[in-house]
Amino acid sequence: MNLKALFLAGCALSLLPVPVAVQAQEAAQDTAAQAADAVEATTPLETFVSQIDIPYAEFTLDNGLTVIVHTDRTTPEVSIGVWYDVGSRNEPEGRSGFAHLFEHLMFNGSENVPGDFFKPLEEAGATGINGTTSNDRTNYYETVPASALERALFMESDRMGYLLGAVTQEVLDEQRGVVQNEKRQGEDNP
Repeated sequence: MNLKALFLAGCALSLLPVPVAVQAQEAAQDTAAQAADAVEATTPLETFVSQIDIPYAEFTLDNGLTVIVHTDRTTPEVSIGVWYDVGSRNEPEGRSGFAHLFEHLMFNGSENVPGDFFKPLEEAGATGINGTTSNDRTNYYETVPASALERALFMESDRMGYLLGAVTQEVLDEQRGVVQNEKRQGEDNP
């Protein structure tokens, strides 16, 4: 149904008595839903995916870190996602929660940026700062104003290389308790 026909149908519906208009509107919605379902059923997902083209650059640093960059200058923000190829599948048999514990520890600062990882990024205007752990990976992400890109990348690289010197027994005990509590509440799945 084209836009003009849809507009005219809407005008016609507005002239009908309310119960008839409601029935006609419901019938039109059902027909539209059926048509959409038919299109979805006959158009494979691969067709849609093959039509998507997001340009990016990919390269590997000397230390083995794979970097993927997509530039979109329509917004003054930068989103950063760091994925580690380690998750709960890497934990020793019968000893779960280590991957999740390390995810938490990574938010407690590093040797060169001690304390709360969130605070310096929030001061720079960051949003959406968090991380997750699954069976096969642990990831961290944040969205920062473009002007804070250097700070965010420095902080990500610093916690990659200089985390251990910032982990104290107090921090370890605190985060172990947090992870154990999340596990008890069912928030830690895997």
